[in-house]
Amino acid sequence: MTDCLALSKSAIARASGLLADGQLVAFPTETVYGLGADATNDRAVARIFAAKDRPAFNPLISHVASAAAAFDLGVKTPIAAVLASAFWPGPLTLVLDRRPDCPVARLTTAGLDKIAVRVPAHAAAQALMTHFGKPVAAPSANPSGRISPSTADHVMRGLAGKIDLILDGGPCESGLESTVVDASTDQALILRPGGITRNAVADALKAAGFADPIASPIADPTAVTQPVQPVAPGQLASHYAPRAAVRLNATKAAADEELIGFGSVAGSGRLALSLSASGDLIEAAANLFAMLHRADDTGTAKIAIAPVPDHGLGEAINDRLRRAAAPRR
Repeated sequence: MTDCLALSKSAIARASGLLADGQLVAFPTETVYGLGADATNDRAVARIFAAKDRPAFNPLISHVASAAAAFDLGVKTPIAAVLASAFWPGPLTLVLDRRPDCPVARLTTAGLDKIAVRVPAHAAAQALMTHFGKPVAAPSANPSGRISPSTADHVMRGLAGKIDLILDGGPCESGLESTVVDASTDQALILRPGGITRNAVADALKAAGFADPIASPIADPTAVTQPVQPVAPGQLASHYAPRAAVRLNATKAAADEELIGFGSVAGSGRLALSLSASGDLIEAAANLFAMLHRADDTGTAKIAIAPVPDHGLGEAINDRLRRAAAPRR
């Protein structure tokens, strides 16, 4: 049985106790709900993979309460120091070289000598990390490859009976997962676009004196690729997918489609949803996963999505949409 508790000091204490006992706890962050386990406990981390039906080669992010705690796990480079100062706590994940004495279980990092670390900004996540006192491995709290959860109800519908507790903090503020940056060398490599834009990362590094701070992206940013060995979450070709098939860049719906609009393209179908009728990318990012869930819950076989500009937060939105529309594994 999976319990769901409103946020309170006693709920945080119970969640921390469950983590210490090797159990699984879903909790809100400013991005999406995470599915947490003690990152230093192999058996607990294995339960995450089992509950989500997640491939074991797909590494997890370790969440901690402070930058100092993050750099106890991974090697602090000059680029990592600048980005941590600029964006932590917040929706940024840094991939670093794993320290030799890092206590995080090897299963968490898929056996790699890299580690992905994040300091979440959400008050509940901060309270849980602080109370627990150890790194918390936490992918999104949904079945692997499916739509990420932005509410406690999304978590319950996807993982009820497979996890021990859900901390209900209401809807997530951002709705997009963190930006993942490999900061282990002398250039930042964006592995997954997210809530912090490419330009924001570049601006922070340039302000700190890095002349050429961002490694070149892939030649075709619209291509959905999957590395042989992912070094960070969100790199699988098929990901974030609803049950329905997804068609992108639609300007009108076919008769059997639920169309989610954006800007001048209005939504249609049973719900007539729009990511943002005004064309606001921040609003669209916040609405993305919730609206995919709502459209999917109509039982439609097909979801169409209006075109979204590929600049700013649009890069992250389109990354999620392309992976949602990719052939299913």
